[in-house]
Amino acid sequence: MKIHNLLMQDMIITELESQDRESVLKELVNFLKKKNKIAKDKELYEKLLQREKLGSTAIGEGVAIPHCKIKGVENPIVLLAISKKGVNFYSLDGKPSQIFFLVVSSPDNPSLNLQTLAAIAHLVRKASSLIKKILEAESISLLLDIIREEEERLNG
Repeated sequence: MKIHNLLMQDMIITELESQDRESVLKELVNFLKKKNKIAKDKELYEKLLQREKLGSTAIGEGVAIPHCKIKGVENPIVLLAISKKGVNFYSLDGKPSQIFFLVVSSPDNPSLNLQTLAAIAHLVRKASSLIKKILEAESISLLLDIIREEEERLNG
């Protein structure tokens, strides 16, 4: 599975306004609502919040992967959002999160959900300069190119 195949150009927020975890989640959900990607925005927000209460989805090194499953989603939704300032997402390494990969998928296909999360985690952990490159990218198309190039370098 390749993240660059799931991440569409209109699913990138180049600068989040939010400065705390709950506000970030709300901003991500509102973005999806405006793009008509989801119908049940309140339910999605609650599920994301519940997931964070189980344990932070911040995996360290400035990256968080908030995620949940919700009925009515056919294909996984992947949204990339950036906060140059960083947000306290309660990461185990204590560092603020600057890159957010939101994943929303169907409860009817749990293996696809896991594959998507694993592909993002693999990319983030193996592509050592990915975070720096994403933060320095000057356009959305450049962001997508960076992700595609890193995935091709890692996975052939």
